[in-house]
Amino acid sequence: MSSPLPFVDLKAQYARLRPSIDARIRKVLDHGQYLMGPEIVELEASLAAFGGARHCIAVASGTEALRFPLMAEEIGPGDAVFLPGFTFPATAEVVVSVGATPIFVDVHESSYNIDPAALEAELAQVKRDGRLRSRAIIAVDLFGLPADYAALEAIARRDNLLVIADAAQSFGATVGNRAVGTLAPITATSFFPAKPLGAYGDGGAILTDDERLTAIIRSIRNHGAGEDRYDIVRLGTNGRLDTLQAAVLLSKLEVFADELKARERWAAAYDRHFADKVGRPPRREDAKSAWAQYCIRVPNREPLRERLSRQGIPTAIYYPKPLHQQPAYERFGRGPGSLPVSERICRDIMALPMHRSEEHTSELQSR
Repeated sequence: MSSPLPFVDLKAQYARLRPSIDARIRKVLDHGQYLMGPEIVELEASLAAFGGARHCIAVASGTEALRFPLMAEEIGPGDAVFLPGFTFPATAEVVVSVGATPIFVDVHESSYNIDPAALEAELAQVKRDGRLRSRAIIAVDLFGLPADYAALEAIARRDNLLVIADAAQSFGATVGNRAVGTLAPITATSFFPAKPLGAYGDGGAILTDDERLTAIIRSIRNHGAGEDRYDIVRLGTNGRLDTLQAAVLLSKLEVFADELKARERWAAAYDRHFADKVGRPPRREDAKSAWAQYCIRVPNREPLRERLSRQGIPTAIYYPKPLHQQPAYERFGRGPGSLPVSERICRDIMALPMHRSEEHTSELQSR
């Protein structure tokens, strides 16, 4: 094989969009408003329209998009926030950063997303212990497939919990005729370069219909400022999205719907090829994934990874350990065996490239 396949082909995407991206970047360089320039307002309106939300707040990263709603709702010490154990560390990181306690919940084998039945059990345990107040659920749409928000909202209404959608991997996905951005009261997404909608650096956004929450988060992202930049009405931070990143994202939004369709076609091609040879990714009849990753399950995966690598086909592991087994978070969990589904998935999960290359496709299909 002449050259290895990149796991994410950002160069090919840029080649397609180069005239648009270059023109938008030049416009920012001409007006010089590198922070909170007019592209930020345009991007927020475009993202809100795409995600079906009334409001959108562009922020510096997907991590801040998760953290700011917790800050806005004054979730902190003594509060419990429930989240899946099988996810990227940022989901737990934001909880600890505000002083709250992450409660790790097992995921469902058929979706890789938080299991409502397991959530019920963890809620009951926290109530029995009596040390923490149950305040929020962060549901992660892992690999692009939305969580079961109908079930989660029923639990949240009963126990007066806030539901935050961690849509870092699922912006662009839908459930029925509802887009990610409308499935939970608060949706946080990421524009890390490798995401389906990625910037050329860090970035994120929060979507919501809540006007009060929007105003608070806009203040938090700008050092807690009120009507005047030096009128500090709450604790905040520097959480603004750079204007140059907004310019890149506006160009990418122009073709985002087409790219989502291409990801679905590529995932379907993988599905047809693999049939019953490996454990294929979860699907839902009522939902469309954004296909941030195409992850198969292969017992004893390393020999296959090595064979593919020799043929120039990269793979990745999302994720090698569930959070309750990560050294930084062990103190919040109940040890090995406490989240059996999450632990089992981590042992055999393996991600494949999610873009087309005819030369490498033929190699992959021969494995």
